[in-house]
Amino acid sequence: MTNTDKLTSIDPRLADRRQIDALLAIVARLRDPEYGCAWDLKQTFASILPYTLEEAYEVAESIELDDMLELREELGDLLYQVAIYARMAEEQGHFDFADVIESIAEKMIRRHPHVFGDATFASEEEARASWEAIKAAERRSKGERHHISALEGVAQALPALVRAEKLQKRAAHVGFDWEALDGVIEKVREELHECEEAVANGDSFNARVHEIGDLLFSCVNLARHLNVDAEQALRAANHRFEKRFHRVEVCLRAAGLSPSAEHRERMERLWETVKSEER
Repeated sequence: MTNTDKLTSIDPRLADRRQIDALLAIVARLRDPEYGCAWDLKQTFASILPYTLEEAYEVAESIELDDMLELREELGDLLYQVAIYARMAEEQGHFDFADVIESIAEKMIRRHPHVFGDATFASEEEARASWEAIKAAERRSKGERHHISALEGVAQALPALVRAEKLQKRAAHVGFDWEALDGVIEKVREELHECEEAVANGDSFNARVHEIGDLLFSCVNLARHLNVDAEQALRAANHRFEKRFHRVEVCLRAAGLSPSAEHRERMERLWETVKSEER
C-alpha cells in the first residue's frame, strides 16, 4: 500500500489543511471509486489539460495585477492540477506524487552544481551556459539518437510567442543569431515590407499568413534582443487596450451613446484623450 493509499482513510476535514498530505487525501477521496465525486472520477489526463493551461494563465494574471490574495488561490488551483495528475498516474501504476517531488528535487540539484556541488562560475553567463549544457545532456540521455537537434525538446503546446523565443534562444546558443540589434530591427522592417507587398500584389490568404508569421517571429526576435519577454509584453498591451477601451465606453455612455461604427471618429478622439491622461 502506498502512502497516498493510506491517506484515503484520513478524513481531510480533520487534517492540517496547511500540509500537502491534506490535499493528497482530498484528491484520493475525490477519486475513490465508491465514495468519490462522479466528475473527478471520469477525468483523464487529456480532459484535465485545458483546465491546467487555464489555471497557469490565471496565475500569470494575478502576478501581473500584483494581487497576492488572488495569487494564493490560483497557486492552490494549479497545485490541485499536479495532485490529480499524480493520483491518476498512481492509479495506473506509473508514478505517484512522491515521485514527482523526487524528480524535480533531483533535477534542481543536478542543474545547480555551484549551489549543491563544488562547481564555481565567474559570471551569471557561465552559470546559464552550464544550465543549458546540463539540459542538453538530459535530453540526450532520454533518447538513443546520436544526432539530436539543438531545437529538440521545445514543446509544441507552448503559446506561439513563448515557443518562438525558446527556439530563437536555442539557435542563438549554438551561434545562430544576429550580432547587433541594428540587424534585428532591419529584419522587422524587411518583414513588414513583405507584408505590404503581399497586400499590394493581392497574394493568396496562405501567402499572407506566411508573411504575418514571419513578421511576428521577427518581432519576438527584437523583443529577445531587448531583453523583453514577448508574451508578457503582449499580455500587458492587451491589458492596456482593455483598460483604455473600457474608459472610452464609459465616456460614450456618459454622453448617452454606445460603441458603434457611426461614432468611430468620436471613439478615436476619446481614445487619444484616454492615452494622454495616462501619460
